[in-house]
Amino acid sequence: MGISIWQLLIILAIVLVLFGAKRLRNVGSDLGGAIKGFKQSMREGEEEAGDKKSLDDKDEGRVIDGEVTSRNKDKV
Repeated sequence: MGISIWQLLIILAIVLVLFGAKRLRNVGSDLGGAIKGFKQSMREGEEEAGDKKSLDDKDEGRVIDGEVTSRNKDKV
């Protein structure tokens, strides 16, 4: 019940006739550039989240000689 290879080739030929090979090439390169940009943004977002998490871990406070110290002077 699926689409056969011949049907796919006929559809491809019709698309090539309607749009032309140059326009399809441009659409493909634009789509590839958009996907690449999206992946790069996701990678940068994950790095920022990791940096923020490591900073949050450092701001919790420290125990030195049995005393709890914090960077916020107001709460101590």
